Amino acid sequence: MTTLYQTIMLLLDVLWFVMIAHIIMSWLINFQVLNTRQPLVAQLWYGLSSLLEPIYRPVRNMLPQTGGLDLAPLVVFIGLIVVRMALQNNAGMFLGY
Repeated sequence: MTTLYQTIMLLLDVLWFVMIAHIIMSWLINFQVLNTRQPLVAQLWYGLSSLLEPIYRPVRNMLPQTGGLDLAPLVVFIGLIVVRMALQNNAGMFLGY
């Protein structure tokens, strides 16, 4: 069971870093520090967006329309933190303590 716990935590860590990169990149694009007309930036942006869109889409469907403000990444990020805390608090179930 230790392997299962470690695998789940690793996947959540990877998702954490992908989401952080996507959020920071979105800020840099919105403040025109990065330009999506550059091939590398465009590839990174569309790659990260295509990875995270299946996670964001159901959340966007549940949230009310807020105009130009997208709250889905924030909701998913908070959910990820809650799942990580729940797993860490119940690690004894996985580790046999």
